[in-house]
Formats: sequence, C-alpha cells, structure tokens
Amino acid sequence: MTGRASDPLRLALIGAGRIGSAYAAAAAGLREVRLVAVADVDPRRAAAVADICGAEPRSDWRDALGSGAEAVLICTPPCWHAEQAMAAAERGLHVLCEKPLALNVREAMEMIDTARRRGVLLTMASKFRYVDDIPKARALIDSGEIGDVVLLENSFTSRLDLTGRWNADPAISGGGVLIDNGTHSVDIVRCLLGPIEAVRAVVISLTAPGGVEDTVHMFARCAAGPMASVHLSWRFDRRSRSYLDIYGSAGVVRVGWRGSWYRRDRDEKWIRFGRGYDKIRALRKQLAGFARAVRGREPLAVSDQDALASVEVIAAAYRAVRSGGWEAVGSQGATVSAAPSPESGR
Repeated sequence: MTGRASDPLRLALIGAGRIGSAYAAAAAGLREVRLVAVADVDPRRAAAVADICGAEPRSDWRDALGSGAEAVLICTPPCWHAEQAMAAAERGLHVLCEKPLALNVREAMEMIDTARRRGVLLTMASKFRYVDDIPKARALIDSGEIGDVVLLENSFTSRLDLTGRWNADPAISGGGVLIDNGTHSVDIVRCLLGPIEAVRAVVISLTAPGGVEDTVHMFARCAAGPMASVHLSWRFDRRSRSYLDIYGSAGVVRVGWRGSWYRRDRDEKWIRFGRGYDKIRALRKQLAGFARAVRGREPLAVSDQDALASVEVIAAAYRAVRSGGWEAVGSQGATVSAAPSPESGR
C-alpha cells in the first residue's frame, strides 16, 4: 500500500552505523518522511537508532523490506549495496542508497536495470548537493559573475584512524579514500561543471591498514573544458577554510565549512553568499527531496545516470592509478535499459 501525495514517505533504514544514525537524527520531526524500521546486524545498535525516530528495530535487513515501507535508505558498507538495493526494488520499494552507489560499474548497471524494470526510483545519496552553498555557487557560475571557469579545486582531508574500520578492507569498501570521499568530489564537480570525460589519479600514500589508499590527488577534465583538481586524504588535514575553490577568468568562488564568499577581479572586497556546511540540515533536505520525488512532485536531484556516472569516474580513476596516465570515463560499451515512465509513489 502506498501513501497519498501529502502523506509522509514510509522509509526503512538499513544500516545503523555513523551515517545511519545521522539520517535518523535528520528524519526525526521531518514532515515529509517517517522512518518505520531500522535494521542492523547489531540488535542493540538497531534499537538505539530506532529509538531516535520511533521506528521498529530489526536485526535482519530483509525483514525491514516487509515493514510497510514504501522506500529504503541503504547505509550499509558498499559491498552490500547492490544486493540490498535490488532486493528492495524487486519488492517495489524506491531506493536511496548511500555513496558509493556500488563497488563497480557492472553492479551499478544491474541496480539501475532492476529499478527501471520494477518501475521504482533509484538514487545515490549526495549530501553536498543539498548544502545550500553549492547551488548558490552554481548560480554564481551560471550568471557569469566570475567569467569562464578555468579550474575547480576541491579538498577533502582529515586525519582518520582506520584501525578496525570496514573502510580499510577493500573487499568491503571497494577501496580507500578515492572511492569514499572521492565520490563526493566527483558529484560536486559534475553538479557544477557538467560531465567528466577523462581523469588522472596518483596515489600518494598507502599506509592505511588493509593496503587501501589514504591519500590521492586526482585531476578531472570536464567535457565543457574546465579542469578540476581534487585532494583527498585520511592521513593529513589541510585545515583550510574552504573545501571548494572555483577560479574563473573574472573572479573566484570559495565554498567553505563555516561560510562561502566570492570576489570579482574588478572588486577589492569579498562578498559573502553562504553560511557554510551543516550536515544534518543537508541530510534533512536530501530526505525531503527524495520523498517529493517519490510522490512525483519533483525530479530526483541525482538521477540514476548521475549515480552511474560517479561510479564510472571512480572506476576510471583507479584505472588511471594503474596506468599512470589519463583514462577516459565511460562504461566501455555497456548499456542500461531504457528508463520507464512509472507514476511515482504508486
């Protein structure tokens, strides 16, 4: 049974770890969404997170699919994403899956094919699309305030102890900081500058447990012409005020953690246009946007093709690490089925 357009979306959360807990906090009190079940292999963790939002705890994720939910939010390690997303889609549930969408392009395509065949929505979570300053930065770019974009620089760096964390096991995570934070970077670049046609990546450090990369420098060449330079690390923290700097022929935009500014070359002063990064606010907006998409009130912010493109870019980046050169982005001839036109929320 599906809800009316005005009803909150009944959502099952699979995975009650750090990000799952953050989503539960974001969903609490949100008018557009109601968490009905929280599943985790650790019953105590499932119960604790379920208590945040008044949901039912489940110890088996398959049980959560039959909890009366209309959609699922997948917050498990990446090795589970394909199986869980396809199982949910087969039962007619819409899917919001944490990044990375899948471990590889093949899995991503299978997920998309299943969702399209069943007529349900599938999207990849990308919280930075919902940070208020990102669309404001895009508006500044599109308006021509800083002229033609020449270079985008992005930096996600922090010191992270990977001891005992699943991120350090490539069989579970798919890789290190490149597939993890790099997926955020790729979606930001694509959101602001359009499709990426080729990438080059250099692994600087492999000291993390399990042999995954902990520091990477990636370059991306966009189809429209601009370049992006991305710094990723779990080994050092740049402590920069901004995580995104966009240099144009007539100015610069800086998107920061505690505020965002831009300056035109003809001006002396920086103009503040944003208040910075708020994780819970971004997650709340993402959940609300997903609910509206399911109800047919707006399109997904991240289409299944956007999600697939992120997987393709990261796959190309890993190929570039091995080859030492530029690698073209693409699924190398593989295709997904044509998207149906289901009535969302039925």
